[in-house]
Amino acid sequence: MWVPGGVATILLLQAPTRKTVALFGAVQPRCGRLVTRFDPWFNAATFEAFLHQLLRHRARGRHLVAIVDNAPYHHAAALTSFLEAHREVLTLEFLPPYSPTLNPIERAWKLTRRLCTHNRYFPELGELVEAVAVQVEAWQEPNPVLRRLCGIT
Repeated sequence: MWVPGGVATILLLQAPTRKTVALFGAVQPRCGRLVTRFDPWFNAATFEAFLHQLLRHRARGRHLVAIVDNAPYHHAAALTSFLEAHREVLTLEFLPPYSPTLNPIERAWKLTRRLCTHNRYFPELGELVEAVAVQVEAWQEPNPVLRRLCGIT
């Protein structure tokens, strides 16, 4: 931070906090549509709820392939029965370890952070969530921005 000469240094005190919110997301590279879900935390139950939501966006008669990283809740034993029940319409493809750049959703998250959070101060977590929610809501319909971002023109 730059402070003009002769002015006392400004200190901003910050209370320690660990407030978090989970945002699940999937992008359909072919059309540029984003499907998201906010939850209080990441775990197998919330991931399963997101997969249910994702299946509602599946094109009729099409098999859905979700590319996921190796987060522990993606491999949870609690998902086994759900994945078995939906194996005809859903497949999870796991990325190699430490390769987030291969996942199209990571590009969407990077752009979302740049558009919504850079050079902005959010005194409350709710204000941050609202800023991100506005952006992801705009991307719920097919759009060329995410389509280009995912490398399909």
